Amino acid sequence: MELQENIEVLHPRFFSIPGFFKFLDGFFMALGSLPVLWRLKRRFDFKIIDAHFAYPDGYAASLLGRWFRVPVTITLRGTEVRLSHRFLYRDLMRSAMIRAAKIFSVSDSLKQVAVAIGIQESKILVVGNGVDLDKFCCIDRSEARKSLEIPEDIPILISVGGLCERKGFHRVIACLPDLISTYPGIQFLIIGGASAEGDWTERLQQQVSESGFEKNVRFLGVMPPDQLKIPLSAADLFVLATRNEGWANVFLEAMACGLPVVTTDVGGNAEVVCRSELGKLVPFNDQQALCQAIANALEVNWDREKIIMYAHANSWDQRVAVLVEEFVKITCQSELAEQYR
Repeated sequence: MELQENIEVLHPRFFSIPGFFKFLDGFFMALGSLPVLWRLKRRFDFKIIDAHFAYPDGYAASLLGRWFRVPVTITLRGTEVRLSHRFLYRDLMRSAMIRAAKIFSVSDSLKQVAVAIGIQESKILVVGNGVDLDKFCCIDRSEARKSLEIPEDIPILISVGGLCERKGFHRVIACLPDLISTYPGIQFLIIGGASAEGDWTERLQQQVSESGFEKNVRFLGVMPPDQLKIPLSAADLFVLATRNEGWANVFLEAMACGLPVVTTDVGGNAEVVCRSELGKLVPFNDQQALCQAIANALEVNWDREKIIMYAHANSWDQRVAVLVEEFVKITCQSELAEQYR
């Protein structure tokens, strides 16, 4: 158990067999969570179970919902794309979503994944991720650069995320030779650390060292969310050459700090960077297009206020209001159905 912003968070353990038997994770997650939910049930009579990611979490929740006779909602967040290409996991996700009362999807692209594996379109509601405007806001650029010991007159790129292959930090580093020829002092700030998908920290550091970019690339490690506004406000451009995303929170977080975004046209990225005044999209794995887009973006006189306004129109408060309305509707329908059983 831990406290996050005065909210009690429980972490039930469950039995997991690596390798081929990972397909049992959903069942064992449900079993591992069962005693915890029994204890919670004695403390307060919960009316709904909300799960994020269709597998294993959504599958586990669908079993728990049946055992406790409460409705379940599942939010699709991105891993469903990869799992949908594997026959066994696709069936497990489908069964979980069929049992669920409602499916939320952080992007339309993920909604289409669910529809493709047999889920009714009318059952799915797209509710994108939001941005915490209390933590992410634009601060004075000069002060931000001063705190990071960065000169005023050089362009700054920034990427934030888990240091794994999918996020594409290595693809941005590979653009530096072309960029340095025009901007000799350019800096690339990398923020993040090991993730559940792997840890490419040493590999990225080796890439930088072998290319001779030690003066141009800074690894800032993992930073608390409320501190990210400092490097984001210091930068000129947010870049994420990712292989796939559901709805990347970091785009809105960067925009809330006034940054345009250059990213790949994969997953839900085009749904976040949906207008030309917000940034540029490039095809995935087109290194030349990525380098050219970054170079072009550094020459654009972006309307930072318009970018910030877009982020403000996509706050978490607005997203949560939609979700709460849906939760209330689902629980009322469930209680009504119970009365007629």
